[in-house]
Amino acid sequence: MSRDLADVHWPVRTERLLLRPALSSDVESVWSYRQVPEVSEWLTAAPQTLEDFRRYFDVPDRLAKTLVIELDGVIIGDLMIATVDPYAQAEVADQAAATQAELGWCIAPDHTGKGYAKEAARGMFRLCFDDLGLRRVVAGCFVDNVPSWQLMERLGMRRESHAVRDSLHRSGRWLDGYVYALLRDEWSRDS
Repeated sequence: MSRDLADVHWPVRTERLLLRPALSSDVESVWSYRQVPEVSEWLTAAPQTLEDFRRYFDVPDRLAKTLVIELDGVIIGDLMIATVDPYAQAEVADQAAATQAELGWCIAPDHTGKGYAKEAARGMFRLCFDDLGLRRVVAGCFVDNVPSWQLMERLGMRRESHAVRDSLHRSGRWLDGYVYALLRDEWSRDS
C-alpha cells in the first residue's frame, strides 16, 4: 500500500465536503482566513502580507502535504497530512518507516461551529488509515488553543502528553502543549 498522498484517488468526498490537494492557485483563498488574527495566533507561521504568505505556502514540499476543504466549491479550510517515521530501534527502523502521520487543520472562522472541522478530520483519518495504510496519527496544539484540542477529543483521539512551557509562541511567551494520537485499530468510522 502506498504512503504517498499523490497516489490517492482525488477528490475525496465526505457527506458535505470535498477534500483535494492544495494548488498554487489556492493561495489567495487560504490566505483569506489564515490572516485572521484569531486563526493565525495558533498557526506555525503567520506571514503578514499575501506575497509573504505566497512564498510560505506555494512551495512543493508544503503543497505535497496540504489539502484544501471545499464546501459547494468554496475553500473553507485546509488540512495537513505529513507522513513521518516514528521512533524505532535501529534494527527495526525500516519496518517503522512512514507508518505514522502528523495532522493539522485550519477552518475559516465563519465556518466554525457547524461540524465541518470534525467531518474533514474524519475524512483525513480515512485517508490515513484506509488509503495510506498508516498505523497511527498524531496532532499537537498549544494548550490555549481550546477549539483544536476539543476537536481532537471529539474525534476520539487520546491525549498522550501535556508538555509544560515547551513551545515558544510568537508573542514571546512559553506555552504548554498537548499531543493527541489515534491508532488505526482504535478508529471508529461511526463516531
